[in-house]
Amino acid sequence: MSPTTKRGAALGSLLLVSLCVGAASAFDSRLDIHWDLWKKTHGKHYPNEEEDVHRRDLWERNLMLITMHNLEYSMGLHTYDLSMNHMGDLTQVEILQQFASLRPPTNLKREPSLFVGASGSNVPDEMDWRQKNCVTSVKMQGSCGSCWAFSAVGALEGQLCRKMGKPVDLSPQNLVDCSSKYGNHGCNGGFMHQAFQYVIDNQGIDSDAGYPYVGVTQNCHYRSEYRAANCSQYSFLPEGDENALKEAIATIGPISVAIDATRPRFAFYRSGVYDDSSCSQNVNHGVLAVGYGTLNGQDYWLVKNSWGTSFGEQGYIRMTRNKNDQCGIARYGCYPIM
Repeated sequence: MSPTTKRGAALGSLLLVSLCVGAASAFDSRLDIHWDLWKKTHGKHYPNEEEDVHRRDLWERNLMLITMHNLEYSMGLHTYDLSMNHMGDLTQVEILQQFASLRPPTNLKREPSLFVGASGSNVPDEMDWRQKNCVTSVKMQGSCGSCWAFSAVGALEGQLCRKMGKPVDLSPQNLVDCSSKYGNHGCNGGFMHQAFQYVIDNQGIDSDAGYPYVGVTQNCHYRSEYRAANCSQYSFLPEGDENALKEAIATIGPISVAIDATRPRFAFYRSGVYDDSSCSQNVNHGVLAVGYGTLNGQDYWLVKNSWGTSFGEQGYIRMTRNKNDQCGIARYGCYPIM
């Protein structure tokens, strides 16, 4: 390396250090210990000081969003509050790429719905399938965009529980690895009904114990000896019909649904009823509707997420119900039939 090149590299390194020091000096020093505690709590490790500074900046911005929202919540301006979680050092684009990569098919053809609703008098005002022991524990999809697989597995688990009388953990990894020819893309997104079609044609899906989750797309290694469930067909609910979704949850079980999860506050939801008028009908995240009810006069859907238990109410979120299908939750309701 020539002397000129060496001087250029040294100046570049010095400039980088200066930028990092300048950015770090702009941080709130009162938060230093909290930043370190947060990193330790969530196992965060960055390759260099520059990345640490970048992530600290995002973390403080998200912390300000949470703090200001909760101040407004304390004044009665919101129906839900927020908290810092494992996504605090990410941008909204990164959250979308890593955690909400659902891909609704552009050529989706809905067959006539097989769902036959019950009369209103037969549908309870509240439902929570967790109380019937038909919802398995909350999982963590990690940075793999496999929300669609966890949603589909949750609906299959619900039907299997109603049939067998006990919960069984099925394998989202089986769907991630093996359903690509049905239009799914492993960790790069997919859709629930395509997962159901794979299970139908494959004549089964493995248990989670037999085909454990690793959070990356692998070669398919389904083994029939680990098969734990099957389904014969699937059906969509009437599009955008919240009453049909309510009846289906009450009479069928947990339902696979798709939502818009890209609003800035969604990722940091902690409790209450999530009500965001900016939420769109452009769905991008697969979740599982396991119940519904009313809290402080506000109707809600009880939704199981796949972002771990540090999200929301131990992995769940209550999303507003009967508000013009907010977040598109009733657009793609779908369930398997065993």
